[in-house]
Amino acid sequence: MSAVTENTTPVKPLAQRINWVKLAPWLYTIGLFVAWELLVIALQTPPTILPAPSRVFQAIVQYWSPIWKNSLQTLYTTTVGFAIAVVAGLAIGLFIGWSKAIYAGLYPLMIGFNAIPKVALVPILVIWFGIGAVPAILTAFLISFFPIVVNVATGLATIEPETEDVLRALGAKKLDIMLKVGIPRSMPYFFGSLKVAITLAFVGSVVSETVASNYGLGNMMSSAQSQFNVPLVFAGLLMLAVEGIAMYALMAWIEMRMTGWAHRSTMSQ
Repeated sequence: MSAVTENTTPVKPLAQRINWVKLAPWLYTIGLFVAWELLVIALQTPPTILPAPSRVFQAIVQYWSPIWKNSLQTLYTTTVGFAIAVVAGLAIGLFIGWSKAIYAGLYPLMIGFNAIPKVALVPILVIWFGIGAVPAILTAFLISFFPIVVNVATGLATIEPETEDVLRALGAKKLDIMLKVGIPRSMPYFFGSLKVAITLAFVGSVVSETVASNYGLGNMMSSAQSQFNVPLVFAGLLMLAVEGIAMYALMAWIEMRMTGWAHRSTMSQ
Protein backbone atom coordinates (compact mmCIF):
# COMPACT_ATOMS: atom_id res chain seq x y z
CA MET A 1 0.00 0.00 0.00
CA SER A 2 1.59 3.23 -1.17
CA ALA A 3 1.86 6.15 1.16
CA VAL A 4 -0.20 9.20 0.35
CA THR A 5 2.04 12.10 -0.51
CA GLU A 6 1.22 15.28 1.32
CA ASN A 7 1.14 18.67 -0.38
CA THR A 8 4.07 20.55 1.09
CA THR A 9 3.49 23.75 -0.91
CA PRO A 10 3.56 26.60 1.59
CA VAL A 11 0.37 28.59 1.83
CA LYS A 12 0.88 32.30 1.32
CA PRO A 13 -0.39 34.61 4.05
CA LEU A 14 -3.67 36.36 3.34
CA ALA A 15 -1.96 39.73 3.02
CA GLN A 16 0.16 38.39 0.15
CA ARG A 17 -2.77 36.80 -1.65
CA ILE A 18 -4.78 40.02 -1.77
CA ASN A 19 -4.32 42.16 -4.86
CA TRP A 20 -3.72 45.47 -3.13
CA VAL A 21 -3.31 47.31 -6.42
CA LYS A 22 -6.88 46.53 -7.48
CA LEU A 23 -8.22 47.19 -3.99
CA ALA A 24 -6.36 50.49 -3.59
CA PRO A 25 -8.95 52.72 -5.37
CA TRP A 26 -11.77 51.31 -3.25
CA LEU A 27 -9.82 51.53 0.00
CA TYR A 28 -8.72 55.11 -0.64
CA THR A 29 -12.25 56.14 -1.62
CA ILE A 30 -13.75 54.57 1.49
CA GLY A 31 -11.03 56.19 3.60
CA LEU A 32 -11.82 59.58 2.09
CA PHE A 33 -15.53 59.29 2.89
CA VAL A 34 -14.80 58.06 6.43
CA ALA A 35 -12.39 60.94 7.07
CA TRP A 36 -14.91 63.38 5.60
CA GLU A 37 -17.68 62.03 7.86
CA LEU A 38 -15.52 62.18 10.98
CA LEU A 39 -14.35 65.69 10.16
CA VAL A 40 -17.91 66.98 9.81
CA ILE A 41 -18.90 65.31 13.07
CA ALA A 42 -15.86 66.63 14.94
CA LEU A 43 -16.28 70.20 13.70
CA GLN A 44 -20.09 70.04 13.91
CA THR A 45 -20.30 71.64 10.49
CA PRO A 46 -23.88 72.50 9.45
CA PRO A 47 -25.11 70.76 6.27
CA THR A 48 -25.59 74.13 4.58
CA ILE A 49 -21.80 74.57 4.69
CA LEU A 50 -20.41 71.05 4.29
CA PRO A 51 -22.79 68.09 4.44
CA ALA A 52 -21.51 64.76 5.66
CA PRO A 53 -21.30 61.90 3.13
CA SER A 54 -24.25 60.24 4.88
CA ARG A 55 -26.38 63.32 4.12
CA VAL A 56 -25.16 63.34 0.53
CA PHE A 57 -26.16 59.70 0.05
CA GLN A 58 -29.54 60.45 1.64
CA ALA A 59 -30.00 63.23 -0.93
CA ILE A 60 -29.14 60.80 -3.73
CA VAL A 61 -31.84 58.41 -2.52
CA GLN A 62 -34.37 61.19 -1.92
CA TYR A 63 -33.85 62.93 -5.28
CA TRP A 64 -32.88 59.87 -7.29
CA SER A 65 -35.32 60.46 -10.13
CA PRO A 66 -34.17 64.01 -11.04
CA ILE A 67 -30.54 63.09 -10.38
CA TRP A 68 -30.79 60.12 -12.76
CA LYS A 69 -32.51 62.11 -15.51
CA ASN A 70 -30.09 65.02 -15.28
CA SER A 71 -27.11 62.67 -15.12
CA LEU A 72 -28.19 61.05 -18.38
CA GLN A 73 -28.59 64.49 -19.96
CA THR A 74 -25.11 65.57 -18.90
CA LEU A 75 -23.64 62.27 -20.07
CA TYR A 76 -25.39 62.71 -23.43
CA THR A 77 -24.17 66.26 -24.05
CA THR A 78 -20.67 65.37 -22.89
CA THR A 79 -20.45 62.26 -25.06
CA VAL A 80 -21.73 64.01 -28.18
CA GLY A 81 -19.41 66.99 -27.70
CA PHE A 82 -16.49 64.67 -26.99
CA ALA A 83 -17.22 62.58 -30.09
CA ILE A 84 -17.18 65.70 -32.25
CA ALA A 85 -13.94 66.78 -30.58
CA VAL A 86 -12.34 63.41 -31.35
CA VAL A 87 -13.17 63.62 -35.06
CA ALA A 88 -12.32 67.32 -35.42
CA GLY A 89 -9.25 67.13 -33.20
CA LEU A 90 -7.81 64.20 -35.11
CA ALA A 91 -8.43 65.87 -38.47
CA ILE A 92 -7.03 69.26 -37.38
CA GLY A 93 -4.09 67.61 -35.65
CA LEU A 94 -3.18 65.69 -38.80
CA PHE A 95 -3.49 68.88 -40.85
CA ILE A 96 -1.33 70.94 -38.48
CA GLY A 97 1.29 68.22 -38.23
CA TRP A 98 1.48 67.77 -41.99
CA SER A 99 4.27 70.32 -42.42
CA LYS A 100 6.41 72.59 -40.28
CA ALA A 101 5.03 75.67 -42.03
CA ILE A 102 1.41 74.79 -41.19
CA TYR A 103 2.46 73.86 -37.64
CA ALA A 104 4.26 77.18 -37.14
CA GLY A 105 1.38 79.19 -38.63
CA LEU A 106 -1.65 77.61 -36.95
CA TYR A 107 -0.26 76.54 -33.60
CA PRO A 108 -0.15 80.09 -32.13
CA LEU A 109 -3.76 80.60 -33.25
CA MET A 110 -4.79 77.39 -31.52
CA ILE A 111 -3.06 78.48 -28.32
CA GLY A 112 -4.76 81.88 -28.45
CA PHE A 113 -8.18 80.29 -28.95
CA ASN A 114 -7.61 77.83 -26.12
CA ALA A 115 -6.61 80.68 -23.81
CA ILE A 116 -10.12 82.16 -24.10
CA PRO A 117 -12.23 81.01 -21.12
CA LYS A 118 -14.98 78.85 -22.58
CA VAL A 119 -17.50 80.21 -20.09
CA ALA A 120 -17.14 83.53 -21.93
CA LEU A 121 -18.28 81.84 -25.13
CA VAL A 122 -21.47 80.40 -23.64
CA PRO A 123 -23.48 83.66 -23.97
CA ILE A 124 -22.47 83.83 -27.63
CA LEU A 125 -23.57 80.23 -28.17
CA VAL A 126 -26.89 81.03 -26.50
CA ILE A 127 -27.41 83.96 -28.90
CA TRP A 128 -26.67 81.70 -31.86
CA PHE A 129 -28.43 78.48 -30.82
CA GLY A 130 -30.69 79.38 -27.88
CA ILE A 131 -30.93 77.71 -24.48
CA GLY A 132 -30.73 73.93 -24.54
CA ALA A 133 -28.43 71.03 -25.26
CA VAL A 134 -26.64 72.56 -28.27
CA PRO A 135 -24.59 75.13 -26.28
CA ALA A 136 -23.60 72.40 -23.82
CA ILE A 137 -22.50 70.09 -26.63
CA LEU A 138 -20.52 72.84 -28.32
CA THR A 139 -18.91 73.94 -25.07
CA ALA A 140 -17.87 70.34 -24.36
CA PHE A 141 -16.44 70.18 -27.87
CA LEU A 142 -14.57 73.49 -27.66
CA ILE A 143 -12.94 72.73 -24.33
CA SER A 144 -11.93 69.14 -25.13
CA PHE A 145 -10.64 69.18 -28.69
CA PHE A 146 -7.47 71.22 -28.00
CA PRO A 147 -5.59 68.43 -26.13
CA ILE A 148 -6.38 66.05 -28.99
CA VAL A 149 -5.10 68.50 -31.61
CA VAL A 150 -1.92 69.23 -29.64
CA ASN A 151 -1.06 65.58 -29.04
CA VAL A 152 -1.71 64.45 -32.61
CA ALA A 153 0.23 67.37 -34.06
CA THR A 154 3.09 66.76 -31.62
CA GLY A 155 3.26 63.11 -32.57
CA LEU A 156 3.55 64.02 -36.24
CA ALA A 157 5.94 66.91 -35.73
CA THR A 158 8.44 64.87 -33.71
CA ILE A 159 9.28 62.29 -36.35
CA GLU A 160 13.05 61.81 -36.33
CA PRO A 161 14.70 63.58 -39.30
CA GLU A 162 16.91 60.54 -39.81
CA THR A 163 13.82 58.38 -40.33
CA GLU A 164 12.44 60.79 -42.91
CA ASP A 165 15.80 60.94 -44.72
CA VAL A 166 16.02 57.15 -44.90
CA LEU A 167 12.47 56.82 -46.20
CA ARG A 168 13.02 59.53 -48.81
CA ALA A 169 16.20 57.79 -49.91
CA LEU A 170 14.14 54.65 -50.41
CA GLY A 171 11.71 56.57 -52.64
CA ALA A 172 8.95 57.27 -50.13
CA LYS A 173 6.81 60.36 -50.67
CA LYS A 174 5.45 62.73 -48.04
CA LEU A 175 2.13 60.89 -47.95
CA ASP A 176 3.87 57.53 -47.54
CA ILE A 177 5.88 58.83 -44.60
CA MET A 178 2.76 60.19 -42.92
CA LEU A 179 0.71 57.03 -43.46
CA LYS A 180 3.38 54.48 -42.53
CA VAL A 181 5.34 56.36 -39.86
CA GLY A 182 3.71 59.61 -38.82
CA ILE A 183 0.17 58.45 -38.09
CA PRO A 184 1.18 55.20 -36.29
CA ARG A 185 3.64 57.25 -34.24
CA SER A 186 0.97 59.76 -33.24
CA MET A 187 -1.57 57.13 -32.16
CA PRO A 188 -0.20 56.73 -28.59
CA TYR A 189 -0.36 60.52 -28.26
CA PHE A 190 -3.91 60.54 -29.66
CA PHE A 191 -5.35 57.81 -27.44
CA GLY A 192 -3.52 59.20 -24.42
CA SER A 193 -5.09 62.60 -25.02
CA LEU A 194 -8.58 61.09 -24.91
CA LYS A 195 -8.26 60.59 -21.15
CA VAL A 196 -7.60 64.29 -20.66
CA ALA A 197 -10.19 65.41 -23.20
CA ILE A 198 -13.10 63.43 -21.73
CA THR A 199 -12.65 65.00 -18.28
CA LEU A 200 -12.52 68.46 -19.84
CA ALA A 201 -15.67 67.68 -21.82
CA PHE A 202 -17.57 67.20 -18.55
CA VAL A 203 -16.33 70.59 -17.38
CA GLY A 204 -17.62 72.22 -20.56
CA SER A 205 -21.03 70.55 -20.33
CA VAL A 206 -21.60 71.48 -16.69
CA VAL A 207 -20.47 75.08 -17.21
CA SER A 208 -22.90 75.51 -20.09
CA GLU A 209 -25.73 73.72 -18.29
CA THR A 210 -25.29 76.03 -15.32
CA VAL A 211 -25.70 79.11 -17.49
CA ALA A 212 -27.73 78.13 -20.53
CA SER A 213 -29.82 75.00 -20.02
CA ASN A 214 -32.94 73.80 -18.27
CA TYR A 215 -31.60 70.26 -17.89
CA GLY A 216 -28.43 68.51 -16.80
CA LEU A 217 -26.47 68.24 -13.57
CA GLY A 218 -25.18 71.79 -13.94
CA ASN A 219 -28.70 73.21 -14.00
CA MET A 220 -29.78 70.92 -11.15
CA MET A 221 -26.88 72.00 -8.93
CA SER A 222 -27.48 75.65 -9.74
CA SER A 223 -31.15 75.32 -8.74
CA ALA A 224 -30.21 73.42 -5.58
CA GLN A 225 -27.69 76.11 -4.67
CA SER A 226 -30.32 78.83 -4.98
CA GLN A 227 -32.47 76.86 -2.53
CA PHE A 228 -29.54 76.26 -0.14
CA ASN A 229 -29.92 72.52 -0.70
CA VAL A 230 -26.20 71.86 -0.34
CA PRO A 231 -26.51 68.05 0.05
CA LEU A 232 -28.14 67.92 -3.39
CA VAL A 233 -25.31 70.04 -4.79
CA PHE A 234 -22.77 67.56 -3.45
CA ALA A 235 -24.90 64.70 -4.76
CA GLY A 236 -24.62 66.22 -8.22
CA LEU A 237 -20.86 66.58 -7.80
CA LEU A 238 -20.63 62.95 -6.74
CA MET A 239 -22.56 61.81 -9.81
CA LEU A 240 -20.25 63.89 -12.00
CA ALA A 241 -17.26 62.22 -10.37
CA VAL A 242 -18.73 58.77 -11.01
CA GLU A 243 -19.43 59.56 -14.66
CA GLY A 244 -15.99 61.10 -15.12
CA ILE A 245 -14.22 58.11 -13.58
CA ALA A 246 -16.24 55.68 -15.70
CA MET A 247 -15.50 57.53 -18.95
CA TYR A 248 -11.83 57.95 -18.01
CA ALA A 249 -11.58 54.21 -17.34
CA LEU A 250 -13.19 53.52 -20.71
CA MET A 251 -10.67 55.77 -22.48
CA ALA A 252 -7.80 54.13 -20.59
CA TRP A 253 -9.07 50.70 -21.63
CA ILE A 254 -9.29 51.81 -25.27
CA GLU A 255 -5.78 53.24 -25.01
CA MET A 256 -4.35 49.96 -23.74
CA ARG A 257 -6.23 47.94 -26.36
CA MET A 258 -5.13 50.13 -29.26
CA THR A 259 -1.64 51.21 -28.20
CA GLY A 260 -0.56 48.62 -25.64
CA TRP A 261 2.57 48.03 -27.72
CA ALA A 262 3.74 51.58 -26.94
CA HIS A 263 3.68 51.12 -23.15
CA ARG A 264 6.78 49.88 -21.41
CA SER A 265 6.45 46.72 -19.39
CA THR A 266 7.47 48.38 -16.13
CA MET A 267 4.52 50.75 -16.37
CA SER A 268 1.98 47.97 -16.85
CA GLN A 269 2.87 46.20 -13.62
